Amino acid sequence: MRAKITYLVTAAVLVFYFVLVGSRGVMLIQTGTALTVTFGIAVLILPVIGLWFLWKNTQFVRRANALAAELDAEGGLPVDELKRLPSGRIDRDSADEVFAKRKAETEASPDDWRCWFRLAVAYHDARDTPRARKAMQRAIALHDGKSAQA
Repeated sequence: MRAKITYLVTAAVLVFYFVLVGSRGVMLIQTGTALTVTFGIAVLILPVIGLWFLWKNTQFVRRANALAAELDAEGGLPVDELKRLPSGRIDRDSADEVFAKRKAETEASPDDWRCWFRLAVAYHDARDTPRARKAMQRAIALHDGKSAQA
């Protein structure tokens, strides 16, 4: 729940920022000189890109959460079997062991979105966010019946 609240607050702040920047871009365009119109258009591009990025990330999170809920209903969510250090951080050897298991599971069933989901969690636990995201995108694509590149 805390993560959802943090995400919503961050998204709200970003939308407020995009509106603020966009209004400045409109003000520059209304000035009417060639230079300010050029700058105004450039300033308006930033909120558009930001809104697109925020929308795509929100879609990704919603789809990943839907997969998690479906996997949970099936009883297939990965169990947290990781050993922790006294600080609470994940033990690296433990993460590597679980990752190897998840990778082998995924290699054995490359068309199973559930395996890709669990692999994404293993990547995340190993603090490899880019690969975690790609594995989750693959899981989403397989679940939705689309072909995706691993």
